[in-house]
Order: sequence, then structure tokens, then C-alpha cells
Amino acid sequence: MADIEFTCTDRFLHYTTFDTQSSEESETFPSTEKQKELAKVLVQELLDMGVQDAAMDENGYVMATLPANTDKTVPVVGLIAHMDTSPDVTGKDVKAQIHKNYDGGDIVLPGDSSVVIKADENPALAQQIGNDIITSDGTTLLGADNKAGIAEIFDAINHLVKHPEIKHGTIKIAVTPDEEIGKGADKFDIKKFAADYAYTIDGETLGEIEDETFCADSVTMTITGVNVHPGYAKNKLVNAIKIATEIIEQLPKDSLSPETTEKREGYVHPHQFNGNVEEAVIKFLIRDFTVDGLNEKETYLKKLADKVLAEHPKASLDFKVDEYYRNMKYKIDQDPKVVEYALEAVRRAGIEPVKNIIRGGTDGARLSYDGLLTPNVFTGGHNFHSKQEWISIQDMQKAVEVIVNLVQVWVEKS
Repeated sequence: MADIEFTCTDRFLHYTTFDTQSSEESETFPSTEKQKELAKVLVQELLDMGVQDAAMDENGYVMATLPANTDKTVPVVGLIAHMDTSPDVTGKDVKAQIHKNYDGGDIVLPGDSSVVIKADENPALAQQIGNDIITSDGTTLLGADNKAGIAEIFDAINHLVKHPEIKHGTIKIAVTPDEEIGKGADKFDIKKFAADYAYTIDGETLGEIEDETFCADSVTMTITGVNVHPGYAKNKLVNAIKIATEIIEQLPKDSLSPETTEKREGYVHPHQFNGNVEEAVIKFLIRDFTVDGLNEKETYLKKLADKVLAEHPKASLDFKVDEYYRNMKYKIDQDPKVVEYALEAVRRAGIEPVKNIIRGGTDGARLSYDGLLTPNVFTGGHNFHSKQEWISIQDMQKAVEVIVNLVQVWVEKS
């Protein structure tokens, strides 16, 4: 294979200058119009490469096609990344920093010296000695989630365009908005995309291929109390805020929460609270790797709420469950070659692959249930949704190499 003249670093650094945060409060799609500013740039980059059908639709999705250059019948493979960054930490005025030839130890970020990427809290840094680490200046997130994935896909496509001797089937490219707020697949046109299999390039550690996500639901608990003038409220007023806090207070302190769980452990996470005396609303994220586990946690939460409400007979409870997404492994196991080929692509890059789980969700989980099997491939990024976010240039380049390997594996195995 021809040596890759890597462009992913320059592309990524350019993308980080765009503020593309999505918003959970917005009622528009995409949730923020500013995402389309980056989308326009991405369309032009693809056109400049020679990918002739690149376009953005009215919802902000960028899609394009690199036609096959082989006579073999090869499944159409999609490559997907998302352009939005997390609402949790500002992504405005990102000032990316390159820490060249990392020699170990903590990385103090220059824009805010209180933000430190600590070596003992980031064991993956031990594998980066001599590499070049990209961070923000500590005042914002970096945006490797998932602008690194976009840069890696575009770098791989650029290489394939310049080297037609590398045989590949038809490749579909998509960049989605609003993934960080769980809506990246809402208006994804699978028929228009027309891929047989796909990969989100949205993972973390070098060499990881992820074929499992959480199953995810949300619970909205609305407590209705009785509001009376507080000066004349004895034996009449029922405070919805106090009832809601009783429910939260009775959740376990040492288990069943994001801060006390890891690996395959699920959780019940109260993440939003609004209220007054008359009405209080608690929103919970429910996560588990199995549907049965979700159901158990929702039943537990309902029983807990009913127990508390029984002590306040004048109050009432509305308990609403909304389904988000399901573990994509239920679907991917029906056709495991989509993962096996990715593992082989990693091996060909000289890396020992690791099949892993995602304690979260991706567009791929939703797409897999919509009929497009979509496991997740590493980008090399770490500490997503954080001012301590970092990625190494060398790991990004390996991700590009894996993508180029991957499209060749599909040709060889077809």
C-alpha cells in the first residue's frame, strides 16, 4: 500500500475552530444552526477531493459517495462521524495545543493551569511516550469527539482518491448533527445513504472496536403537590419539591449511579430537576446492557416513588418511560462479519485489536436497529466531554490506516 500523506491533523485542527455544540433545549433540527457552518466546509472539502455528489441536506446531514473501482461485487460500506460537540462543556473559541514528543508526566493546560491531565488518571498516556498530544488550552473541550473521526474519514478518502490502485467497493460517507443529544439518527435517511454495512468512527482508545452499547431509556417523574398560601398552609400544603427530594435521597449511595459503576454495571441517574411547590419534575437516565436490566431498574424506581408517595396521600405521581436505544449487539451478532472485518483491519495496521463495550450510545446503535449494522471504530481520543480531552496525532494516523485497510478487507472477503 502506498504511504499515506496524512492530512488528518491539519483537518482536525481546522474543524476545532468551529463552534458546533448541540443543544438539548432547542426544538429545531439540527438543534443549533451553527453546525451547518462546519457542514458547508466539509461538503467543499469532499468536492475538492473529487467526491462529486457531496451535499448537505436541509437537516444538516452531509452525505457523499466514493464509487467502487473494482469489478467485484462488494457490499456498500458506510463511514459515519458526527459534527456536534457535547453541550456539557463549551466548544467556543477552542485553542488547540500540540504537546510535541510527550515525555511522560502530567500535562498542565496553558489557558487554565488548574486543568491538568494527570498521568495517574490517564493510564493510556503511558503508551504515548514520544508521540504528539493535542489538547485544548484548558478553557474549553477539544472536540476530538467527534471531529477527529471526521478528519480520519476524510484523510482516508483523500488517500483512496489519490491512489486508485487501492481497490475498494462503493464507500458512503456521512457526517451527522446532534449525536451528542441522542438525535443524530432521527432524520438519517438510510435509503438515501444506501449502505449495506457501516462504521461510526467515534470510539476512543487505539485498536478498540466496539460492538456493544448500553440499552437506554429515560424516566420522567412528575410529582404534583398542593400549593396553598404559606401563611395559612397548616395541614393543607403538600410540597412537591420536598417529595421529589425524598425520592432522590432514598437512591443508593454506593451503587446504581454513574459515579459508582463501571464495566457492565448499569445505573439510574437523576440528571435534571425542575420544580416548585405545586409541581416537581425529575428526569432520570436508565442504563443497562440488557433490556431485562432496564426493566428491573425502572421497576425499582417506580416502587421507590410509590413508597414515598404513600406517605403523602394528597400528592400524585406521573411516571413516564421513554425508550432511547437498545444494545446494538443484539443485531450485530446476527451478522458478525461486520465486526470481524474491522478487527482484521486493525491487525493489518500492526495493532492488537480489542473488542470492547461502550458505556454510552452512538448513532450506530440506532442505525443497527433500523437495519444498518454499524459498530464503532476507535479515533484515538480520550476524556470526551471534558476540558481534559486529548488525542495523539500518531493514534489519529493509525485510525486512518485502519479505515484504508478496512475497505480493502471488504473487497478481499467478497
